[in-house]
Amino acid sequence: MTPTITAFEASPDRGRGLARDTRVRWALEEVGQPYDVRLVSFEAMKQPAHRALQPFGQIPTYEEGDLVLFESGAIILHIAERHAGLLPDDLDARARAITWMFAALNTIEPPIVERTTAVLFEGDKPWAKDRIPIVEERVRARLGDLSRRLGDNDWLDGTFSAGDLMVVEALRRLGNAPILGEYPKLAAYVARGEARPAFQRAFAAQRAVFDDQPAAG
Repeated sequence: MTPTITAFEASPDRGRGLARDTRVRWALEEVGQPYDVRLVSFEAMKQPAHRALQPFGQIPTYEEGDLVLFESGAIILHIAERHAGLLPDDLDARARAITWMFAALNTIEPPIVERTTAVLFEGDKPWAKDRIPIVEERVRARLGDLSRRLGDNDWLDGTFSAGDLMVVEALRRLGNAPILGEYPKLAAYVARGEARPAFQRAFAAQRAVFDDQPAAG
């Protein structure tokens, strides 16, 4: 059965692939699972029909027969557990990969999202000059720890896994911020993730949504 995921009808990041449907698309591409996409508007996301799938009115959702999932991490774990290619066969290695998935969502991504919020939505506030350096130091603390753990390895625990996918996606949320460049091993790590053919296909698919949008004005 072909699953269906939801994505933004109007790309809020102008096709940069930072919305969380991109990571789900990437996981599906890695395991070779075809999928359909249903685009939803910001208005539709808040309506009862979508909230029945996603109680917080967000994207992505995942529908496969009677199964409905929300939260990108849960969706990717479901995909990885049911298809070869994102979790190792060895049970200990599998557990470590899942640990990195949780680390991406609970430890690495939160300060990055906090920084994004401070820069994009609070930059004009009187406290921004003092707040932004504080949240950036929190990001640096996580990036420093992660860079030391990665070291000179290509991936976090041997071969590429769903853990790497989630960590790379968390780091990608820094966008073009110079802070990632302060950690060249992590910048190279992100570049390796983005160079994977499955990521390229996922990115192109979400980018096509933005390219199909009418020009402003």
